[in-house]
Order: sequence, then structure tokens, then C-alpha cells
Amino acid sequence: MQTHFSETQLADTETAAAERAIRKCVHCGFCTATCPTYVLLGNELDSPRGRIYLLKEMLEQEATPTREVVTHIDRCLSCLSCTSTCPSGVDYMHLIDHGRAYIETHYKRPFTDRMLRWALARILPFPRRFRMALRLGRLARPLSPLLARTSLTAPLAAMLRMVPASGRPTASVVPESQVEQPIGRVILFGGCIEPSLRPSFSAGLTRVLKRSGVEVVVAKGEVCCGAIPHHLGRREESLEFVRDNVRAWRDEISKGPVLGIVTTASGCGSMLKDYAHLLRDDGDLAETARELAALVCDSTELLSRIALPPTRDTPLPSIAYHAPCSLQHGQKIGSIGSDLLTRVGFEVRLPAEPHLCCGSAGTYNILQPSLASQLGKRKADNLERLAPDLIVTANIGCAMQIAPGVARPVLHIVEIIDWATGGPLPEAMIHWKG
Repeated sequence: MQTHFSETQLADTETAAAERAIRKCVHCGFCTATCPTYVLLGNELDSPRGRIYLLKEMLEQEATPTREVVTHIDRCLSCLSCTSTCPSGVDYMHLIDHGRAYIETHYKRPFTDRMLRWALARILPFPRRFRMALRLGRLARPLSPLLARTSLTAPLAAMLRMVPASGRPTASVVPESQVEQPIGRVILFGGCIEPSLRPSFSAGLTRVLKRSGVEVVVAKGEVCCGAIPHHLGRREESLEFVRDNVRAWRDEISKGPVLGIVTTASGCGSMLKDYAHLLRDDGDLAETARELAALVCDSTELLSRIALPPTRDTPLPSIAYHAPCSLQHGQKIGSIGSDLLTRVGFEVRLPAEPHLCCGSAGTYNILQPSLASQLGKRKADNLERLAPDLIVTANIGCAMQIAPGVARPVLHIVEIIDWATGGPLPEAMIHWKG
């Protein structure tokens, strides 16, 4: 695609990177067939190719974003299915991120939209604030169906659906383990949401690793991965989280080498693996970020590399596996989860349209509840058609998005592997007839 950026504009590294991405686009349109919003809406401007045109015009002209442009950019899930399809290697991920940051700086959103985005950025990445919000949300949860009826309050309804129906939000503590003669140790990255909503994920991984001889530690000073403010266009806020994590990991690794920096949230994993790019111009931290980002791995990657404990000698349930977009398209390791489950001994069934996002996409299900709901139902229906005993995924957002639309338990892959290799029965499987 031809561009007309000035030399002054290209002196900015972010703009120069955006220009390189735009120029790689050859208008082929392969991306449209795999873009969830284009599949739903059939609008060229709601496809990656259409959004690239919009971003090109906006950035070249240094124009104030219009409401129409912002609407189409906001509808992008950043699922990156387009990058898996693109034959030209367009760096759509960093292009759309740059566009969002530009919009955040140059566009004044309606008041309610600004307040919602401010709340997401100032609550979700902070575990204590998030737990307090969960407690308050429990009081308002019965109002969720009423709030879902209008577009103005639908985002509030989507947030309330995150609130557990019962139980007290747990303290945000990621489990550690010590092993007498470890084959190595890993840093477990807990994130900001999962420890309060699904602490069983990290606990399950920790048990599997301990039985496999791997010691688990947590880096002191670890914070949110930064993905939430990053995808809201709040670049500087995001980079503060990134820098804090790099410093925390650096300090922990100074005590001894690690096999990896592992996370059970594949959405976080995609962000963590991008730290080298995000801090590429950050002076002394740039090289450190590059070295540490290379150590980041998803829980499925780590478990695929080590010798697991023996599988229990009992019938195993059949599984419908949903590979998160962050594994398929963000990290390019989409098949690793199903391969791991097959290795353990499960019968694995894969759904139709596996490349299409479930609609969770970080805060997308809150900011775009209508589109997210359609995608969630589509994904749930495809999984249900497989008639499995259980549905398994590898990301908390996917698990929470899919669960309301299916009749079967939805588990994280580490929970089911923990049970299959000697761990306790996951709570979601209590009524499974095996």
C-alpha cells in the first residue's frame, strides 16, 4: 500500500513502524475471511484491510479521529487472526496498538465512555481494587439482566457477569512450591484478574510442576502485565507496568537461573512476550527486556517440555478444546494445547471455526458487549456440537466467556492435567460421571 508520510513524521519510531506495516499490505483481502467482526458485520471497514485504510489516512494527515473511525477501530478484538492469514507479513498488532494510542491522545470520547475506560484502567490491573470491586459488584449482580437491555448500561451488565455468584474473592496470592532436588525453577506470573477469579489455575499448575520436580517462585514486585491499559491506548500507563515486571524478574533471576517465566493466562503471555518490542527504545532496560521476554512461556509450552507424572489409571473424559486466539495467533502455538492433552491420554475434539475469537479479548466483552455476545454464542455452540464430557481452554477470559453458553464444565488445561496426573478433582468436575 502506498504511503505519503513526511520525513518529520517518520522521525518518530512509532510512526515509522506503523508506516512499514501499512506499506506491506497488498490489498489481497485474505484477512477479511478470518476476521470475526467482518464475518459478523460484512462491512469492509470492520475488517483488518479496512482498518488499515482508516489508520493510514488518520496518521498521514495527523487528523483528529472522527467518531466513525473510532467506532471501527474500537470494534477490533486484536485477536490477530488476520496475522495468521496475511501472506505479506503485515505487523497488524503493533499498527492497531499505535492507532489506539493515537486515538486516546487526539479524540475526546463521550463522557460515559471515558469514565468506563478510566475505571477499567484504574481497577482491573490492581488486585486489591479489583477484589473490592468484586465485593461491591456482588450486591448489584441481580441487576445484570435489567442493565443488559440498553446499550448505555450493557457494559455494566457485562462487568457484573464477571462477579462470582457466591464465595468471597480470594487474596491475590500466587502459589509457590519448594522441591528437595529440583530439576529447575520457574517464575510463575499470576497477573491481576486470575488470582481473584480463578485461583485454581495457578494452584493446579504449581502442583503439576512440583510433582514433576520443578520449583515455583514468584517475583517480588510483580504487577499487571500491562495489557489492559495497553489495549485501551494508555501507552505510558502500560509501560510503567512493563518496566516494573522487568525489574522484578531481573531481581529474581539474580538469585539463580530459571527454566522460564510461565503464565496460565495466555492473554498475558502474548503481552509478556512483546516486552522486548515495547521497551526497545528504553535505554538500559531494553536489553534486559529482550533477554527476559525470551524466557516467557505459556503453561502449555512449559508442560510440553518436561516429563509429566504418570497419568491416573482411570477412564478419562472426552474434551472439546478451544485454543485461545492469544495462543493461535498471538504466540503462534495454537496446536500445543491439544497435542499436550492427547499426550496425557485424553480424547480431544476440535470445534468448527477454531480460528474465530470467542469474544472475550481482554476488556472487549465489556466495551463491545453486543458483538462479544454474538461471538461467545457462536463459539459455545460449536463446542457443544462436539458433545464432549468437558470443555477445556488455556485462558481465563475464554473460560469465563464460554461457560455461560454451554451445559458442560469449562476448565483450564492445567486443572485437567493436574487431576489426570494425580491432583485433586477440579470443582467443576464434581458431577462428572467417569
